[in-house]
Amino acid sequence: MSEYIISTCSTADLTREHFEKRDIKFVCFHFEIDGQDYPDDLGNSIPFKKFYDMMANGSMTRTSQVSIGEYVEFFEPFLKEGKDILHLALSSGISGTFNSASVAKEQLQEKYPDRKIYIVDSLGASAGLGLLADKLADLRDEGMDIDTLHDWAEEHKNNCQSWFFVSDLKYLVRNGRVSKTAGAIGNVLNICPLLNIDKDGHLIVRAKLRGKNAVMKAQVKKMVELADNGSDYSDGCFLSHSDCYDDARAVADMIEDQFPNLKGKVQIFDIGTTIGSHTGPGTVALFFWGSKRVD
Repeated sequence: MSEYIISTCSTADLTREHFEKRDIKFVCFHFEIDGQDYPDDLGNSIPFKKFYDMMANGSMTRTSQVSIGEYVEFFEPFLKEGKDILHLALSSGISGTFNSASVAKEQLQEKYPDRKIYIVDSLGASAGLGLLADKLADLRDEGMDIDTLHDWAEEHKNNCQSWFFVSDLKYLVRNGRVSKTAGAIGNVLNICPLLNIDKDGHLIVRAKLRGKNAVMKAQVKKMVELADNGSDYSDGCFLSHSDCYDDARAVADMIEDQFPNLKGKVQIFDIGTTIGSHTGPGTVALFFWGSKRVD
């Protein structure tokens, strides 16, 4: 049995079954819709379909990160068991949760001076955070100790490439990432922006294409350009989507055709309620291992 645990938060957007199968612990963010508070508990409190239908019908959402106290409550039972902790936090370029987890670590380190607690700013989100957690679980299962695993995570986290598109700009307008004028014009012209997460963990618009077919092809092209060994890529690939499975499946089919040596099939997950509150329905996100992000 491992003497340490790997943990992350619900914003890794994996299924409960996947978390349990890989023995990755998770702590829940929170969201609010129509004034009602819920935990971001992988679709248990509100099924994803219902959540995105509510958004599409005009319901307003807000999110809140895990508090310092919640992190203390989450971490402490593992420390009491004599376990060390390696925790992957949602990107500091998106959320302040890394800081909250770090403060909780400082408080607990005083109480448990013999335990190791590592907090990693993943610089990632959604199933990209999940892909990093999954890789660390592989390395743990191969026998890597927690110190070496922490160093590996810090060294390679920017090799996790994240590329996604949004098919309805009104949610980017609502969150201030696109102006109202640009959003209105973009929707009329059927503009689908291609975005990624930069080296500092911020969301960046990289291209503006007309129509989903064009942006899907651009998404797959980025994988050809940036994936380890190009079309000979042989590692894992995760996709996440917000109530648009058919679009995600279409991208997965293109990837599986383009990359014959892929490690298994493309794994498709739902974008959870925290990330989905900001992207809205109609988002497909692609994650793979590739060139280190430099801008």
